[in-house]
Amino acid sequence: MSPADWDETPIAEAARRASIIQNPAKLTLPRPGRCRRITVANQKGGVGKTTSTVNFAWTLALHGMKVLVVDLDPQGNASTACNAEHRMGTPSSYELLIGQKKAEETIQQNADNPNLYCIPATIDLAGAEIELVSMVRREYRLHDALNDDFLSDAGFDYVFIDCPPSLGLLTINAMNTATEVLIPIQCEYYALEGVGQLLSNINMIRMHLNPEIHVSAVLLTMYDARTKLAEQVAEEVRSHFGSVVLRNLIPRSVKVSEAPGYSQTVLQYDPGSRGAMAYFDAAVEFAERGDYLPTESTAPIGVAPELRLEAERS
Repeated sequence: MSPADWDETPIAEAARRASIIQNPAKLTLPRPGRCRRITVANQKGGVGKTTSTVNFAWTLALHGMKVLVVDLDPQGNASTACNAEHRMGTPSSYELLIGQKKAEETIQQNADNPNLYCIPATIDLAGAEIELVSMVRREYRLHDALNDDFLSDAGFDYVFIDCPPSLGLLTINAMNTATEVLIPIQCEYYALEGVGQLLSNINMIRMHLNPEIHVSAVLLTMYDARTKLAEQVAEEVRSHFGSVVLRNLIPRSVKVSEAPGYSQTVLQYDPGSRGAMAYFDAAVEFAERGDYLPTESTAPIGVAPELRLEAERS
């Protein structure tokens, strides 16, 4: 191999891209015409919702986008990854939902990535669903707090909402605030378990509460290229969802799993790792292709007709 070929080796490519991620001055992306509001949801736990939320947000913030992460999961894992304080008593999404605080009073700016902001979740959020039951506009509390005027005045380009793995009032609030749903699906057994019900729920919310909500992206996660199963699951998901599935998928990676233990995204923890580069590429693809809007053939929820029928039957 000649010296001219050294720059084309995988190790050199990883080093080059890690350098770009760590020094993002030249990274650019087209700004969306209006703030894109995305709920990251899957009723099945452990599929990479929080990991996808924070790594997409971090990547877009590196590109100069002003990004807000709203943590609606009482576990607060997205808050941890964004290095946002979320001890009991910290102004959080709980106070925002019950009306004790305004949005600007709960937002924290990331010290390492100043384009990234977070509304954290504290343990108080665990009891919020019970309190919301008796409140006026209980399904729209987050929508009212993060209205278009606020997002426009604050200059946010993207809002990512991390949901708990259930369809309660917290998730419904997220769905009524967003216009897009990003669904992470892991390339393992039972990958589509619960997805039909999730799509049915999105469809009901679309018909009765938020006519703008639709599935704009599906992200394949935990892909293990060594197994035939992962390839088969990926093919099955693509056959069901069609072009709504992002081309870039996320490989199974130890680095992705380790990063939360250091209160970091994988892009901070190991920017040269396969997991970091995969999330970087997927987030750029998500931004560059824009909102995937439903068409006549995919209405009403923006997915392939055969899976829509499955959702309707369930």
